Amino acid sequence: MSLVFDSSFAPHYGEAVDIAPNIQRITANNPSPFTFHGTNSYVVGRETLALIDPGPVDDAHRAALHKAIAGRPVSHIFVSHTHRDHSPLATVLRDELGAILLAEGPHRPARALHIGEINLLDASGDTEFVPDILLPDNALIEGDGWALRIVHTPGHTANHVVFGLEGTGILFSADHVMAWATSIVAPPDGSMSDYMASLDRLLERHDRVYFPGHGGPVTKPKTFVRGLKAHRKMRQRAILERVRAGDRTIPAMVKVIYRETDARLHGAAGLSVLAHLEDLVARGIVQTEGNAAIDGVYW
Repeated sequence: MSLVFDSSFAPHYGEAVDIAPNIQRITANNPSPFTFHGTNSYVVGRETLALIDPGPVDDAHRAALHKAIAGRPVSHIFVSHTHRDHSPLATVLRDELGAILLAEGPHRPARALHIGEINLLDASGDTEFVPDILLPDNALIEGDGWALRIVHTPGHTANHVVFGLEGTGILFSADHVMAWATSIVAPPDGSMSDYMASLDRLLERHDRVYFPGHGGPVTKPKTFVRGLKAHRKMRQRAILERVRAGDRTIPAMVKVIYRETDARLHGAAGLSVLAHLEDLVARGIVQTEGNAAIDGVYW
């Protein structure tokens, strides 16, 4: 199944864009190869509001959110995961607005670090984030005229969740599923086996549109998620082919598999390859000495 990405997105920095009844999107001006045009924050409700993923600490984005809120009370601030482009402003706004801060939990790796290993994505993790309320899977959080269903979707991070707006067919998919690119799955921050299982969880749902953490909407969710699964399996086959062709290291595999990818993303690509190799080693399909590692040798 082919996967078609959609990069047609106008961020409208500093402006609140109406994207559905009682839903506004405000995009932070923090573009990068990893964040596309920037992080999307969402304001949900009419009178008493919910705020989803306030984003990075940025004065202009904070001012834009206050403008969109327009003095209305904010009862809940939801955080999908604790990367620094999503969660740090949540703590600031919680204190300013008197809202409750909700998330699955604090930042943590998807697995224990191996001996001598460091978390190469530590710089992107908001390790100071502490939610007021922990969100269990399938919980329904109700506010004034809205209700959000919590769906645990580990993979991109261990604490990643998405939010289904009950009765609307709308899912706020954060970084788990995005229209413009695949999600980064990089150990030990993320887990490929968890990510694939989380895609299956979304296929069990019947949402009509996803509003992601970066870029525009996913308008045919089930087709797109099936495409993502097929894409990941194709990438896994490509890694197996490189191993069987004699490539023994991750840099050698990345050089071939990602030859058409922006070189600035090759470090992240290497971690994605590691995520696949962790899964392949765990299933006994690929061999390595000890634990799968970024500098390991594979056969």
